[in-house]
Formats: sequence, C-alpha cells, structure tokens
Amino acid sequence: MPFTNQQISDHAFLKGMYEDGYYPDHVVDKGKAILLRLCERIEAERPSDLAALYVLTQAATEEFNALAEDFDAAGSELETVARELIGEDFWFVATAYGFADADAEELIATRDW
Repeated sequence: MPFTNQQISDHAFLKGMYEDGYYPDHVVDKGKAILLRLCERIEAERPSDLAALYVLTQAATEEFNALAEDFDAAGSELETVARELIGEDFWFVATAYGFADADAEELIATRDW
C-alpha cells in the first residue's frame, strides 16, 4: 500500500537494527512490517486523539512482544539498543501523523521487552 504521508514513505524503519549484525535481517523485516502495518492502520482509521492513537500503537507493541521469540530463536534479543531503536520509530510514526504531543512511553506501554 502506498502511503499518503511522504515522511513514512521516505523513512528507513529500524535502520540501526539492519546495520547491526546482532539482529538478523529476516527477523528485523518482521519488525519493520509491524511498523508499516501500524502506519496503514493510522491512515485507514485516522485516530482523532492520543487515546485512539495509543490503542493502535499498543496493539503494534503487542506484535513486537510476540516477535521477541523470533529474535531469541535466531540467537538475538530485544535488548537496550533494540528497545531504543524501536521506540524511536514509534515516536517517529506518531509525530509524522501529527501527534507530536504523544508520550513516547505510552506509545509502547504494553511492551515486555
């Protein structure tokens, strides 16, 4: 799906994870897909306020929770660097869609990584 938001289209999601050999690309690809699906949902559902946005971002966070098992199976994990990179991309998505006042921690409040 082409995005209506050019910032999203131009963004290199999880770039730092792709650049670090510790994170297997095939698993990072799954994380990138989660973020892209989040963008698709935001464009389709057009959340009107932060509460509605948080519902979407926290659902995507739950997908990352499940993805932790894939990282473990590949000899990697969602540790400090990964947490920061993933959190930064959630923040990027929120701000790209006009939610600059979103709380970065609330975006991913359901995380267990």
